[in-house]
Order: sequence, then structure tokens, then C-alpha cells
Amino acid sequence: MEYLTSSEIAKIWGISSRRVTLLCNEGRVEGAEKKGLMWLIPEKAQKPADPRKRGKK
Repeated sequence: MEYLTSSEIAKIWGISSRRVTLLCNEGRVEGAEKKGLMWLIPEKAQKPADPRKRGKK
């Protein structure tokens, strides 16, 4: 399994690396592991849904 850093995932997902770190700290990224000060995220991990956004009615 390939792992990517939070900066690499941030570019793929189109969000900031800080936001990726917060999602990992909250346990919302499945399979993310912390090694020292760095988060390692599986390359096939899905971006968690943003609870602030709702579907259109």
C-alpha cells in the first residue's frame, strides 16, 4: 500500500494541508497513520464529506 503525505493529499483533494491534518487528528481519514510529526495517508483514501455543505433541495 502506498502512502502520501498530508501536503500531497491536499493537492489531490484541493484543500489546504492544514485542513488535511485537522481531518486526520479528528479521525475522519480512514487508514491515516501518524509517524512522528507527519501524517501518512493511503493513496486510495477518500476525502471525508464536509458536514457544513448540504445537498440541494
